[in-house]
Amino acid sequence: MPMSEHSVLGLSPAGFHRIAYTRWGRPDAARTVVCVHGLTRNGRDFDALALRLADAARVVCPDVVGRGRSDWLSNPDLYGYPQYLADMNALLARLDVETVDWVGTSMGGLIGMMLAAQPNSPIRRLVLNDVGPFVTRAGLERIADYVGKDPVFEDLAAVESYLRFVLMGFGTLADEQWRHMARTSARPLPDGRYGLAYDPGIGRAFTAQPLADVDLWPLWDRVRCPVLVLRGADSDILSADAAAEMARRGPAARLVEFPHVGHAPSLMVDDQIAVVRDFLLEEG
Repeated sequence: MPMSEHSVLGLSPAGFHRIAYTRWGRPDAARTVVCVHGLTRNGRDFDALALRLADAARVVCPDVVGRGRSDWLSNPDLYGYPQYLADMNALLARLDVETVDWVGTSMGGLIGMMLAAQPNSPIRRLVLNDVGPFVTRAGLERIADYVGKDPVFEDLAAVESYLRFVLMGFGTLADEQWRHMARTSARPLPDGRYGLAYDPGIGRAFTAQPLADVDLWPLWDRVRCPVLVLRGADSDILSADAAAEMARRGPAARLVEFPHVGHAPSLMVDDQIAVVRDFLLEEG
């Protein structure tokens, strides 16, 4: 199924901004899946998964504001979950459906969990990729080491080398998959070099106050839809104990762990894609 590019307007206190998204599958498909990326990533991370779902669903992969092809906010203090939730609600309104399935990696998973916890939520099924209601400070400190920086690269090969280092938690990927991420993660600069395709201002939240464990268990207990939790066995964001607790309380999630992967499973390899597809397409 061909991919097409679209956008919708979000609104912040600083004015309107454009939220870009890619769409796969038939626009009139009976099922819609929304896939939302992690903190410094973009919707093109889901190309492989979307391609495998496109025969059964319309798949929509937004670039959260400040990332990918979406606009940057003029006031970086506005980057945060209240804005992200409002923007995703605007996207859901554009899609004009009663329910959606949600696949969220890290930040995208937290956005999905927050939406799923609301009364009358449109989320029918929820996939949380290596994130949950308890996020460790140690994991946040690792992310804080690189988020918000604005490195400059001489070529795409240098971008790829950088991504292989900061995203080593994705696990073993083919060379072409790393090249794909480099192409879709690079921002051409006027002098012919490259930056990263996100606003360094998104890192403001990591420096505004001391980092601490994030505890959202009361939110988790309000989620009512079926949930699949994916965990990288070596993750420093979603601990084994927290993942096990997610399977016991609240919506009592189904838990699948992938060996030799950290934060986060890439959802670009066959075994991970199959687990997500089976969960989303099963009846009931």
